[in-house]
Amino acid sequence: MTESDEEQGRDLSQLVVLRAGRLVTTGDAFEPYRVVGPGGEVVEPVSVFLRDLLAAGRSGSTLRSYAGDLLRWWRFLDAVGVGWDRASRVEARDFSCWIQLTAKQRLQTSRPRAARLSSRTTGAPNAVTGKPATGDGYASSTVAHSETVLRRFYDFHRDGGTGPVLNPFPLDFSRRGRRHAHRNPMDEWAPEKAGRYRPVVPKRIPRAIPDEWFNKLFASLPSNRDRALVAFWVSTGARASELPGMRQCDFLPGEQLISVVRKGTRTVQQLPASADAFVWHRLYQQELLRLDVPGGRRQPAWWTLRRPYHPLTYHGAHRMFERVNVSLRADWTLHDLRHSAAARMSRDRELSLTDVQWVLGHAHLTTTEIYLTPTRDEVIEGVLAHHARQSRAREAPPPPPAPGYNPQSLSVLFGRPS
Repeated sequence: MTESDEEQGRDLSQLVVLRAGRLVTTGDAFEPYRVVGPGGEVVEPVSVFLRDLLAAGRSGSTLRSYAGDLLRWWRFLDAVGVGWDRASRVEARDFSCWIQLTAKQRLQTSRPRAARLSSRTTGAPNAVTGKPATGDGYASSTVAHSETVLRRFYDFHRDGGTGPVLNPFPLDFSRRGRRHAHRNPMDEWAPEKAGRYRPVVPKRIPRAIPDEWFNKLFASLPSNRDRALVAFWVSTGARASELPGMRQCDFLPGEQLISVVRKGTRTVQQLPASADAFVWHRLYQQELLRLDVPGGRRQPAWWTLRRPYHPLTYHGAHRMFERVNVSLRADWTLHDLRHSAAARMSRDRELSLTDVQWVLGHAHLTTTEIYLTPTRDEVIEGVLAHHARQSRAREAPPPPPAPGYNPQSLSVLFGRPS
């Protein structure tokens, strides 16, 4: 008895997935993003799913991330010739294998002539930061996020009666492990299971910028605007996307507070900032008075440096930080500034861990506890100091005998010849 072609699977090494279709930014508040399929048509099942996410209060960046994962799935279905509502667990299994073995689509041409597989190796670490260079394949976190998005997408259409009865991306109850081993028997089981095709994502220790390298980075910033931005990022622990959206009325220099809109909850929260950050911001405000930019309390706080002046976006701030990294031959990110602020605050004995949790806007204390983990440099420095102490202890002369110590009296006491 031989296996069917469906059970044997496809030859993924020869599968060519075209970069057909695109993600369109509409500018419409009720439909900010739209997925256009490989045939040029708007993918209505994705649009319905994104509208449901928008109604649930998800941010625009979340919708864009979900739409990108669904576009990649639609490209794969177009390559294998299967409709989205006819996809089975065979297609889900093949897609999970393909995304973990193939090279990133942005590294390929729009119409590749042959399938390009990933080398599955990371590049050499950066000489300054120690971060390994990203490889040509998709990271485990990207694959895990894609699996979560597709599983929720098919759950949504299954519950609405518009999709397959069986979810192609099922949960794997055997991978549950010891979760809720000591739960209250009066409580219901929480639906916290792992997906069957979800890879294991390694836990990474947040990498903060050392003080000496931060000083070099800050000295390389070309303008007062950039110095003010970096000073606020590293002193408040705000996310990289939260500062560019500030307005002129969000600064309270007399109280050393700024107001930001939180990424997840979209609530306004005041964060304490350093006095140096407000000094750089005041210098930047004096420069704005000489520029042809709109004034007013409700106007954006950060603007581009070149004409025609526009409000600074996250991507513009990210590009600014990339240029500074090039001058230092480093690869720090804007998110590393948040890690640096969290690491500094968590090591301050005057601040409790719950204080740091509130400043960072973490929902759970366990997320903040990762900043108590020592870094690689701290561990190496501590172990070398330990070896140095051991060497000094071996080389030190023996301590002098205690006053009144007589070795002959001890020999008489124990019946031994002196």
